[in-house]
Amino acid sequence: MTPDESFASVGRGITLCHDGFGDPADPPIVLVAGLGQQLHSWPADFAAALAARGFRVIRFDNRDVGRSTHMDYRAPNPIAVLRGGNHPRQYHLGDMARDTVGLLDALGYRDAHLVGVSMGGMIAQTVAAHHPGRVRTLTSIMSNTGAPRIGRPAASTWRRMATTRPARTRVEAIDGALKTFRHIGSHGFPFDEEWVRERAGVAWDRDPTSDGVTRQLAGIFASGDRTAELGEIDVPTLVIHGDRDRMVHPTGGAATARAIPGARLVTITGMGHDLPFGAWGRLLDLIADHAARASVLPSTTEERA
Repeated sequence: MTPDESFASVGRGITLCHDGFGDPADPPIVLVAGLGQQLHSWPADFAAALAARGFRVIRFDNRDVGRSTHMDYRAPNPIAVLRGGNHPRQYHLGDMARDTVGLLDALGYRDAHLVGVSMGGMIAQTVAAHHPGRVRTLTSIMSNTGAPRIGRPAASTWRRMATTRPARTRVEAIDGALKTFRHIGSHGFPFDEEWVRERAGVAWDRDPTSDGVTRQLAGIFASGDRTAELGEIDVPTLVIHGDRDRMVHPTGGAATARAIPGARLVTITGMGHDLPFGAWGRLLDLIADHAARASVLPSTTEERA
């Protein structure tokens, strides 16, 4: 069952839509969504299963998607995106990290466990780097450091991104999502067409716009190479990546683990750029166990699952 959505003012004119699972008295885990993804990109059943392990689990729409605040300026063109946008109000990952901290403030949390996927991993990393004391543990999934030529999309993925036009109808949005996730999804696990259809349909119903995705992408490029600042992170960090990721090459996960002192890298065999049901058990174990041993800062290690 999906909980009711709420809205929180997080400062600087930004309001974020969020929901929550589990006992509000339990330690908070905040799930941060990826590029263009809304809060329900973290499946409700996944969030509920994590909450059942003794956590208060929060999902939210980042700025410019879903039911959170959308910027009112024109999205940059493709060339401008690669340059980090061309509008004086273009935001970056640091701004989105401040949104996340503002959500913690609005919910009354001094700190929280942060779990981010793809761009959400970048945002969670930035919170840990820029806002000491606000992150209990960091889990960065299928993300990167922003370093040039590391953790970049496959050539086939670049071609698809360059030729894909924004959907004009709900049907086009669903068809586009199916094509995208058949390509970048987890080829080592069964493809869940019904889930992709459902998620894409809900995303269209909640927010049929597309400009926000482009502004978010420009915000990633505006942030540049974040390797040096990741070296300042001093919280227990888990990095998870799939070995079949065509959107963020596995080198992105490896670079993230190298950049963050004491980070632990786990590679999940067969996982691509999504959260396949067949990997949920492993993912839930990794996230929950990492949060439970928050007081331990392990040395850098790599595992394969």
